[in-house]
Amino acid sequence: MTSGVLLIGASGLAREVLAAGIRGVAGILDDDEALHGTEIDGVRVLGSVADAANREESLLACVGSGAGRRTIVDRLRQAGVDESRYATFAADSARIGRSSDVGSGSILLEGVVVTAHASVGHHVVVMPNCTITHDDEIGDFATLAAGVSLGGTVRIGEAAYVGMNACVREGLSVGADATIGMGAVVLADVPNAQTWAGVPAAPLRGGGLR
Repeated sequence: MTSGVLLIGASGLAREVLAAGIRGVAGILDDDEALHGTEIDGVRVLGSVADAANREESLLACVGSGAGRRTIVDRLRQAGVDESRYATFAADSARIGRSSDVGSGSILLEGVVVTAHASVGHHVVVMPNCTITHDDEIGDFATLAAGVSLGGTVRIGEAAYVGMNACVREGLSVGADATIGMGAVVLADVPNAQTWAGVPAAPLRGGGLR
């Protein structure tokens, strides 16, 4: 593998990763042909997502939606790109406890705190100023928006989305593909694929927030 990393997706998240000081970016890949040859914050868009399979740099999926990241990773897996190709990025100001783990492909932005014995899965995005406390488990492709606070032993399911400034009480679970609205206070387990919002958080009817 050559040095450098390719960002997958010419997105707002890619710009945030660049602003947070990621080093060694070789370029961006995006399927929007109108962007090919242009620059995003000084980094050139080199080609399409499929081109990643024919290059040797590390990869970082910079798509805001967890479901979108999962689709890209699955697509590239079918093209022969395995998990070892993916980089992990944590901003210099992020603090990760020595007993905690962060999986490949994950992004932790400015001011994130991960304390003791927490597990952050693969391709997770943790936006600025989130707090992940002891024994939390964050599933693959989950997204924590800015300012999220998780109590101890919280479980966040695969591709779940926890909205800006939401809080989850200790010991609870947020199911796979669930959505938590911004500012919500979660005081009960959230089932898979449901959307909850409010204080205290409760299920919404007739549609989600994403």
